[in-house]
Amino acid sequence: MLIFKDIKFIKSPFDNEAELEKVVIDNYEYLFGPDSFYLPKTLIKTSDGAGTIPDGFAIDLGQKKWYVVEAELGHHDVWNHIAKQVSKQIVASLQLTTKQKLEDISAEMYENDEYTKDKFTNLNISSVNVRKVVRDILQEDPIIGIPIDHIPNDLKDWARQQRHKVKLWIVSKFVELNNISNVIYEFPEEFKPALDTEEESKPPKANKEIAQYEVELIDLISAKLLNISDKLHMTYKPRNGQQKKYEAVILEDGSLEVLGQTFSAPSYAALAGIQNAGSDRKTVNGWTSWRTIGGQTLAELREKLLNTASN
Repeated sequence: MLIFKDIKFIKSPFDNEAELEKVVIDNYEYLFGPDSFYLPKTLIKTSDGAGTIPDGFAIDLGQKKWYVVEAELGHHDVWNHIAKQVSKQIVASLQLTTKQKLEDISAEMYENDEYTKDKFTNLNISSVNVRKVVRDILQEDPIIGIPIDHIPNDLKDWARQQRHKVKLWIVSKFVELNNISNVIYEFPEEFKPALDTEEESKPPKANKEIAQYEVELIDLISAKLLNISDKLHMTYKPRNGQQKKYEAVILEDGSLEVLGQTFSAPSYAALAGIQNAGSDRKTVNGWTSWRTIGGQTLAELREKLLNTASN
């Protein structure tokens, strides 16, 4: 249950898969990252011509990854529905005709959608290199991306047996008690999957007690990689605007104080900064945006923590 003043929101099932699909499309950056853009449904075919239509595709320009996206409801049969459908989508996505189609759609989105164009611009990707960057990303194997309301054990077992990497995110729905028209959707913090076979397959870090998705600023403080009251800095230049510099102060509980507000996570703090600068972006990766006085990003400090054996 979620409570806002005297209003209560009760966890509720999605009306249907289409509702979940729309929520994912409207909020894809909270799953695939702030440097991603989302390609809509499109018919793709296997080499023998069998057609299939995934719920969409996501291309992460920052991480150089791409996803075949299939929003699912946990009560759907894993073996006769989810596994069968996704397997066909992966085979079709590997075809050269599919990749050419996705490249063409991406280039069209760059030309016609300013929000997508900003993603390329912020990463210093010029218009002449748009197709090459997308083409290079599509050369890699796709990741199976499944937003879902809950994860059956069979789906976890299936995911861990796939040759392709699989990421599962839980998206939840809450409806106001006695007012079904008022709905809240819950997305994972910091783009964290509930299951990520890519992370599970990586060689273990020296610090086995903590995983990358679980690292918080308080962990960096405990490891003496950061100190309470340290200042972090971030610069951001919106399109057609002036570059601005923002300062964050690390508080005792590992939160950040920026612009007179306190934020529990670096990405929320960074988002407050870029929106203050005039950006209309919905998300930003605070771990790569915030830097110490010495110039290190929080992501670099996190990696140092993960590679340092605990005593």
